[in-house]
Amino acid sequence: MRKLLALFLVFLVVAVSGCIGSSNGSDTGKGTVTVTDAIGRTVEVPAEVTKVVAAGPGALRLIVYLNASDTVVGVEDFEKKYSFGRPYIIAHPELKELPSIGPGGPGKLPNFEALINLKPDVIFLTYVDKKTADEIQEKTGIPVVVLSYGQLAIFKDEELFKSIELAGRILGKEKRAKEVIDFIKSTQDDLAKRTEGVEPKRVYVGGIGYKGAHGIESTEGDYPPFNVVHADNVAKELGTGHHSIDKEKLLEWQPDYIFLDEGGLKLVLDDYSENSDFYNSLEAVKNGNLYGLLPFNFYTTNIGTALADAYYIGKVLYPGRFEDVDPAKKADEIYSFLIGKPVYRDMANQFGGFGKIDLENGTVKYSLPTSP
Repeated sequence: MRKLLALFLVFLVVAVSGCIGSSNGSDTGKGTVTVTDAIGRTVEVPAEVTKVVAAGPGALRLIVYLNASDTVVGVEDFEKKYSFGRPYIIAHPELKELPSIGPGGPGKLPNFEALINLKPDVIFLTYVDKKTADEIQEKTGIPVVVLSYGQLAIFKDEELFKSIELAGRILGKEKRAKEVIDFIKSTQDDLAKRTEGVEPKRVYVGGIGYKGAHGIESTEGDYPPFNVVHADNVAKELGTGHHSIDKEKLLEWQPDYIFLDEGGLKLVLDDYSENSDFYNSLEAVKNGNLYGLLPFNFYTTNIGTALADAYYIGKVLYPGRFEDVDPAKKADEIYSFLIGKPVYRDMANQFGGFGKIDLENGTVKYSLPTSP
């Protein structure tokens, strides 16, 4: 009888153990959790993750947003060498001292040997397909989880939010992930409500970075900071994405306000020295409505900078709706929440910061528009 009871108990334990676990992120009974990444791959990761690497455009930024930079054990050379324009590296220079996991940069894979030597619990990747992710996982023996930034045309991208939630769950940072998502959403809601019902101002943005720096002819037809403050982008007729226009098109459009991504400011200033008549024929330039913005397209979207730019644009276009906002202070508020430090001054020192652009003298003067 006792033997039968013992056998029954063993059978019961085995049966119950076999029922533990699901594909929705629960414990498999082996100290692992099964998750589904941004490209639909099913991946088994450790239930407790303490060491990670993040490779590909924007991957490391999301880990910093989750207050998990202390789990990172290696970074790409791209992150180590080029902190210019990337607030998360400016705020966390200690990341540049970590071992290399490969060259980094768009389309470049991490070094498999370096990954194996560092033994991270999880490799986070962005902008790779299923075949590549599977290959890296197979050759390193380390779980690979792909994250995504989505489209970000209006910032509120569910694909991005799902990736933040996924990384937060893997890292044990679920609460922080919710806080980050709520912060991004509430910030956009504030921008949208402040500009609700305004008479849209006609605007243009030039100098947009796209696989390198470009001049005033480089623009976007669906520029997120314009969208969120209900500005009328004269380039919207070109359709979504990046465009390089004939500069004469600006003489046809004659926007009321021109904003320049300061990543391309030097090229604009150089062009002005040779073609001043063209620039001086633009109504926005003649009226002193040429303003600088911090570049946010660097190793994919620096979300905090894009939001900060939107507040400055709102302040310029609709000062009465942003009377209580100092854009520099608002930028530091955003940076402090997302990356842990106020780095607006560092960004301004690198690029020029928020302000009116004086083409003749090649300067950016910080200015705060006021209500008429």
